[in-house]
Amino acid sequence: MLVEVTDAADPRLGDYVSLRDSKLRRNLEQAEGLFIAEGEKIIRRAAEAGARPRSFLLQERWLAGLDDVLAGHADVPCYVVSAELAERVSGFHVHRGALASYVRPPEAPWEQLLGAKRLVVCEDIVDHTNIGSILRVAAALGWGGVVVSATCADPLYRRAVKSSMGASLQLPWRRMADDDELQLLRAAGFTLVAATLTPGSVALDEYRPEGRVALLLGNEGHGLSRRWQEAADVAVTIPMAEGIDSLNVATAAAVMAYVLR
Repeated sequence: MLVEVTDAADPRLGDYVSLRDSKLRRNLEQAEGLFIAEGEKIIRRAAEAGARPRSFLLQERWLAGLDDVLAGHADVPCYVVSAELAERVSGFHVHRGALASYVRPPEAPWEQLLGAKRLVVCEDIVDHTNIGSILRVAAALGWGGVVVSATCADPLYRRAVKSSMGASLQLPWRRMADDDELQLLRAAGFTLVAATLTPGSVALDEYRPEGRVALLLGNEGHGLSRRWQEAADVAVTIPMAEGIDSLNVATAAAVMAYVLR
């Protein structure tokens, strides 16, 4: 259903307001039960994942390219806007020219995640691009899912979905209620492997786990908390050249997930 909109204050565009304000968006998207897909590829992957659209916000030049997606949701409003209006509403230059608001899917149940052989578990990772990249890595390397702590960035925030290339819509994930839920993993038979620079850590190329593995990844600045390190069964580190002491957490996730897959 095509609807031309020329007023940036039109309340029908409320789902798309201030997309770069992560704090505002987290509150809004959680309250409204939605997430934003940016760009034709991510909109298509959201559709393929079975996500239910609330509305589309497209510049006219993208109508033909997404015609099949729109046709499959003929009753959903598609707001047709100029590039200038899209920028005024969203707060940034929407160079991909296409946005869509989708109903937020439910998180994976613990029962599903605990049945996997490999899980990535993230503590207090605050950068949405890192969370998205970790989800993309986990999906690409065949890991069964991702668990994020209560304080982690939102895997369904626009930038996270974008950097995951839609993996956050396909790979099972859920948010922990609190740190005590680490014990659910141990009770299910997972070995908790902490990625850490702690002295005495086992070199990754010398570690070969048996059975189920839950890879624990920590905050971008200070890494895993003492509590999570103490909860782990083993500490593992990536050997590096002299003078280099760490990697970006998403890069470290890729290396470790590949070796431990």
